[in-house]
Amino acid sequence: MRDLQSPGRSPVAAPTAMASTSHPLSSQTAISILQTGGNAIDAAIAAAAVQAVVEPGSTSIGGDCFCLYSPAGACRPIAFNGSGRAPLGLSSDWLLSRGISKITQQSPHSVTIPGAVDAWVQLNNDYGQLSLADILVPAITYARDGYPITQRIASDFVAGCDVLDSDGAAVFLKQGRPPAMGEQHSQPALARTMEHIARNGRDGFYKGPVADDILAKLRAVGGLHTEDDFTTAVGEYVTPIKTAFRGYDIWECPPNGQGMIALQLLNIMSDIDLFGDDPLGPDRMHHEIEAGRLAYRDRGTCLADPAFHQVPVETIINTDYATNLRAMINPERALDVLPPSPLPAHKSTVYITVVDSDRNACSFINTLYYGFGSGIMAPNSGVLLQNRGMGFVVDTAHPNRVEPGKRPLHTIIPAMATRENRAVMPFGVMGGEYQAFGHMQLLTRMFDYGLDIQMAQDIARYFPDPFENKIEVESPVPDATRQRLIEMGHNIVPAQRPIGGSQAIWIDWEQGILTGGSDPRKDGCAIGY
Repeated sequence: MRDLQSPGRSPVAAPTAMASTSHPLSSQTAISILQTGGNAIDAAIAAAAVQAVVEPGSTSIGGDCFCLYSPAGACRPIAFNGSGRAPLGLSSDWLLSRGISKITQQSPHSVTIPGAVDAWVQLNNDYGQLSLADILVPAITYARDGYPITQRIASDFVAGCDVLDSDGAAVFLKQGRPPAMGEQHSQPALARTMEHIARNGRDGFYKGPVADDILAKLRAVGGLHTEDDFTTAVGEYVTPIKTAFRGYDIWECPPNGQGMIALQLLNIMSDIDLFGDDPLGPDRMHHEIEAGRLAYRDRGTCLADPAFHQVPVETIINTDYATNLRAMINPERALDVLPPSPLPAHKSTVYITVVDSDRNACSFINTLYYGFGSGIMAPNSGVLLQNRGMGFVVDTAHPNRVEPGKRPLHTIIPAMATRENRAVMPFGVMGGEYQAFGHMQLLTRMFDYGLDIQMAQDIARYFPDPFENKIEVESPVPDATRQRLIEMGHNIVPAQRPIGGSQAIWIDWEQGILTGGSDPRKDGCAIGY
């Protein structure tokens, strides 16, 4: 239990249903959907649509989506991969022949075909109770009538709006400046596009005027995207992967996402000492950092689209392999600098979790990628486009190379903890690269150190950068701990921005109570009734 005389927030408890997101309007929308007859899938989609309006730097209908959904009584969650693919005309060979050795954020080649809307439609059709038109009403209303800029969103605007093209700047900037906290903002073109999707479903985005507008913009800036790319942009149900940790099964989506790295990290940490009762002790931090460095080295070597290249998932999440990696950790000293990853860096997304009155549990993540994605906006539809293509490597020999119709390495990973064949905690961590490491930190802080669902998210974070020899550390980590880590050979640097975000809901089946937490690094909250 937290010190009630110190700043902080308590976990939220409720008997019937709960939603937790990174924005209060999104959490409230999810609750409203539940109270009007929707289930957890409906509520999660509605919340994601609202966040595509009110958190424009983090997610968009021009982005991607992954979902783990556990219907009440199901033995394992259902997994959906709604990540976009490279245009059919794009490849590493094509890029290299034109002198392009790296895909940059604002390049049209960073824009993979958005998968979010297709995912929303399929999940709603297969598991929802309300119509898509009903689900999208709150988002349409906020886009048309306006919404207030909250504190974290204002900060995200300042940090990322310089990538916006002229069409994006016309929507998001006021007289050349980002909107400040408390100002009202609206997106009327996006409202009309969402209305079109509400009437026409999937075809409202992937065919007709919206698709035409997106394609015209991408072609105008040098993209290879075609009508066929949009017509064939269909997500798929996939088989989730899992490992056992502290008596729970922890489920993740399989590659092309990095969920297998989260499971690998849990396996490594499963037999490492707690070094006392402080998760921020230098010895514990040292071992987590070293585990992270080893796991992310593997990610950079082999993670790719399994439809194109064999990914050694079973090896990565095998406990014997984790034992071998664990044995490589020197308890007194950081390992020599690991070979640098050939992959580019990743940034941002939003996470949503909902549990309804029937105990259907949804773990849902929707992404734009870097702040404001590619910065490329289709002017008539108001669709801001992702930059997930930066997850590719422009190297003809690498398994994650660019190939026609291929999905890039993806950082977003919804997760689910189950026990005795039923869901006990849908959870997720935002923050690009950090997400796999963040899953390990959240679960070990709860299951190993006994922190409650909110305190486990409040506590200071740190992360070994997979691309540079540095360890980002949030400000609450004590100076003495930082100094000890430096003495152990770690390059400790202050985190320039809060590390990630997270949400989680715990299901107490015996008491019939839901308990939720929401990351204080964001503006959101858990709400229940």
